[in-house]
Amino acid sequence: MTNFKTISTTKFNFPNQEAFYKGKVRDVYNINNKLLVMIATDRISAFDVVLPKAIPFKGQILNQIAAKMLKATQDIVPNWLLATPDPNVAVGLLCEPFKVEMVIRGYLTGHAARTYNEGKRELCGVKLPEGMKENQKFEKPIITPSTKAADGAHDEDISKAAIIANLIVSKEDYEQLEKYTYLLFQRGTELAKERGLILVDTKYEFGKTKDGKIVLIDEIHTPDSSRYFYADGYADRFKNDEPQKQLSKEFVRQWLIEKGFQGKEGQQVPEMTDEKVLEISNRYIELYEQITGEAFVKSEETDLLERIEKNINLYLESI
Repeated sequence: MTNFKTISTTKFNFPNQEAFYKGKVRDVYNINNKLLVMIATDRISAFDVVLPKAIPFKGQILNQIAAKMLKATQDIVPNWLLATPDPNVAVGLLCEPFKVEMVIRGYLTGHAARTYNEGKRELCGVKLPEGMKENQKFEKPIITPSTKAADGAHDEDISKAAIIANLIVSKEDYEQLEKYTYLLFQRGTELAKERGLILVDTKYEFGKTKDGKIVLIDEIHTPDSSRYFYADGYADRFKNDEPQKQLSKEFVRQWLIEKGFQGKEGQQVPEMTDEKVLEISNRYIELYEQITGEAFVKSEETDLLERIEKNINLYLESI
């Protein structure tokens, strides 16, 4: 298919390394209980399942978009990011993450649309109006949080009331997270509009630094954490009940659904041919170029792990 290498997993041992955590996509190294070194691998997940093949350049794309978007929003809310010493690597402050993901939706799409089409008119404690059509814009964006699941488990929908009642997040902190979420979504919407896109929905994760400051963590406004529509033609496609042209990981989910897989017990992940892997890689490159307005530069190294380890060590030595 291609000579390009992928990063499926890492097993580094850095100076002052305290702990290692493997997420669905990122490998995270705790350095001296002060810093996190987060490596965006080329793993791809859908329905909370890591798919069997890695996607060339996916980690680089996610890491670079997230870094650009964190810089573009740091006037709204401080964030964890300190440096990007490698195309696949972000280094930032070690924070205590809140155990919720702040999902915000501007349109009835994806999980919200599937819930609505089942006849339900409430999502995470938010009442949904009757008579809506898939991909219709909400009068105002809605926040539909989910619990931040333990490794390997499914994230679960949860209401604001339940979050506060179960002491998952204090009322004061949660209301601050809400404010930040609305402001970040507004900024993301403006940035998307400049690129001829609609930011449909996204999720934000937050944490607290050791001195108690709330900061934005992880990634933002990437195709893994967000859904984008092309603005051009949105209205006509909506009027004619046609699928929207979109930039997100949703095309992977739709392919899996068509093949009978939604991450449920007993279901098998369909075969990922070389052609399918290349198609997904090309779609991610298209996403990068459309979201950033910049040409994507493919990294040509044959030993990606060696490059990543070298660049991280050089950064850690410099601080």
